Amino acid sequence: MVTAARQPEVGSSGNRNGYRFPPGMQRNLLWFALRKFRPANPIFLFQHLTETYGDIAHYKIGPHHIVFLNHPEYIREVLVVQNDNFIKERTVQRTKMLLGEGMITSEGAVHRAQRMTAQPAFHRQRIGEYARVIVEEAAQVRDSWHAGETRDIAADMMRLTLNVVAGTLFATDLREEVYELAAAINRIMGLYNFLVMLPAAEWLVHLRPPGLAAFVRARNRIDAVVYRMIDARMVDANERSDTDRGSLLDLMIAATPENDDNARQSLRDQVITIFLAGYETVANALSWTWYLLSENPECEVKLSDEVNSVLNGRLPAFEDVQRLCYTENVLAESLRLYPPAWAMGRYARNDFSLGDYFLPARTTVLISQFITHRDPRFFPDPLRFDPDRFTPEGKARRTKFTYFPFGAGARQCIGESFAWMEGVLLLATLAQKWKLKLAPGHRVEPQPLITLRPKFGMVMQVEAR
Repeated sequence: MVTAARQPEVGSSGNRNGYRFPPGMQRNLLWFALRKFRPANPIFLFQHLTETYGDIAHYKIGPHHIVFLNHPEYIREVLVVQNDNFIKERTVQRTKMLLGEGMITSEGAVHRAQRMTAQPAFHRQRIGEYARVIVEEAAQVRDSWHAGETRDIAADMMRLTLNVVAGTLFATDLREEVYELAAAINRIMGLYNFLVMLPAAEWLVHLRPPGLAAFVRARNRIDAVVYRMIDARMVDANERSDTDRGSLLDLMIAATPENDDNARQSLRDQVITIFLAGYETVANALSWTWYLLSENPECEVKLSDEVNSVLNGRLPAFEDVQRLCYTENVLAESLRLYPPAWAMGRYARNDFSLGDYFLPARTTVLISQFITHRDPRFFPDPLRFDPDRFTPEGKARRTKFTYFPFGAGARQCIGESFAWMEGVLLLATLAQKWKLKLAPGHRVEPQPLITLRPKFGMVMQVEAR
């Protein structure tokens, strides 16, 4: 059991500042990474820390203290109990180059106001209305596929969920721009590690060296689409009935002061944040789900049997989500093994305690869903794909903060219920007509960028049911 520690007296730990650090690397990570790991993939580092030092491990990058956690009590302590002492850490702050002051990067009163404005768009009644759009988009994709063809399902899922988020949360048809938008987002994702590691990238971006010039071009393409969405909704706001003004974008426009010179920029930051979070997470979850079903045909058969039994040949509706239990369990197990939000970090404002350890302000705390979700203490035989872990009985046995694909605590993803419904409906609609098999020889490797993407796409063969 992890217990909170009393603050030690100065000097009591043998450290002249009175701090007591967890076990960890004695050498600076910069040296260790060059000798032991591929720096571009921190999952290897996290696995090493857990295997070598246990539930809490300490290391440094230059002068900066970093602590990695892999125990539900430690995780709860940071995300819930001591939440007020922590803000988003450096790599998240670096994403402001793309996201600005959106809901992911903002803090304090700004974040709370943004969340309050967006909340009605995720009310159960609104989410039910979104189901029709979700199924219509999925049915169009389903009917465009052909038996025997080979497709990059990761790219297909990205375009599908882009259209879903645009049509539901932002009441916009992206049909003509979805390929351009997807290409721009993919370009930025490919530059993610470069942007995170490059010193002073926020300042260098104005000079536009080669890598940053590509980032700026891609960001400008995304901005053009986002501003078109904002301007279109603002121009014809008075021409729509009240029932047509309930999208998330409409709610954000209504909450923006008319005479605020920064209103358009603020709307842009909020829209692009929710847009990227809304489509990227579900697209990756579905890509990994199709792969896992391909590798586990007995689970694929059970999912198909449930879809056929519940839907009996018709398209799914919102009311069917609660009946598609095994379909949801399949998605949940996929999110366990390949969580799109694969890690999260916090930055301490003040000195703080974790268990027997006392740590200084400005310490970065890292947590990885990818690591915790695969811990055999919490999920026996963790690499086995087993949707039955998520039956009501299985969930009742699970320790809190061992499964958190959408985060936890005060900053848990506001769109979680939307994402679950969207994932189940898309999976069921597509699975009615098709099953997907991994193309022979296709290499599958997770790539931890902002989200956990399949590094080489997900090339699969389409087979009719």
